[in-house]
Amino acid sequence: MDTASVKCCTPLLWNVATLDAKAVLMGFLRMYGNPQKRNASEVQDLRREGGRWLKGLRDAAGLSQRELASAVHADYYTFISQLETGRGRIPPDRYVDWAKALRVPEKVFVRETLRYYDPITYGILFAE
Repeated sequence: MDTASVKCCTPLLWNVATLDAKAVLMGFLRMYGNPQKRNASEVQDLRREGGRWLKGLRDAAGLSQRELASAVHADYYTFISQLETGRGRIPPDRYVDWAKALRVPEKVFVRETLRYYDPITYGILFAE
């Protein structure tokens, strides 16, 4: 990546500032790289639990991993296996595709996905 400058402007905070594109990208990655502040073991346990939940939904929908991969437009069916074993996560921009493929209401799917992928946000939004 070259270090082309990016112009940005936030009127209430500062005038036009020039930022290094690489610095902006690295800040973004740090912000979203580990948002839960949990240890690796807790994160992995949640992902595994989420994977079991996804597998249960897939089984209930009567879909093979290949069929689900096709329905959600995944490039490789092995992606489904990875998710079901707790490795990786569903990209948020694909939640609707997944909900439809698994025959789950979209809001239910997103809420339950947050439980495993973003438990802090889940707790804030849905804790009683």
